[in-house]
Amino acid sequence: MEHSFQKNILPKSFYTQSVLTVAENLLGKIFVRKITNSIISAKIVEVEAYDGSIDEAAHTYRGKTQRNKLMFEEGGILYVYFIYGNHYCANVVTGNKNEGKAVLIRAAEPIEGIDRMAINRFGRKCLNRKEYINLTNGPGKFCKSFGINKSHGGVDLLSENIFILNNDKLPKDKIIKTTRIGITRSKEFNWRFYIKDNPFVSKP
Repeated sequence: MEHSFQKNILPKSFYTQSVLTVAENLLGKIFVRKITNSIISAKIVEVEAYDGSIDEAAHTYRGKTQRNKLMFEEGGILYVYFIYGNHYCANVVTGNKNEGKAVLIRAAEPIEGIDRMAINRFGRKCLNRKEYINLTNGPGKFCKSFGINKSHGGVDLLSENIFILNNDKLPKDKIIKTTRIGITRSKEFNWRFYIKDNPFVSKP
């Protein structure tokens, strides 16, 4: 991958759009993390939108707390939370300050730094095909492979070390919209977006 990233980093204006616009347009974009002298990157293949103004499944639905305050910031930062006592989940905050909206990165397709991802996820480099598919095909798996944890909450996505690169916009017929996974409230919203036939999409 070409490492002259600067001109391709998504601008602030991308993230301040509506949460559903950002969610759909994040598909196919490249999530990048720099660690010392190495690069980890993956193509975003599955996301879910959360809108605290109308969405009971959103962490922000009942207002601002110490836990969710980052989700109320202006779009363009990471909101990271811990779930099930075991996994971190990374969300892209969207919209204007105090709106409480974000997009969960559910799955990605590894591009670069796969050995580093494998060490983060499995403790070793060598992967069979099943393990390779399993690297980043879920929100917790994505965070573990990228070494993302609570300390990365609030990271500016225009920073030098964690950012998202622009990529060709996907045609509409390559994008599938469904209801979200693993929630008990506001289940009716078709706010999960994923790339059709991509093997790295998570399994419900």
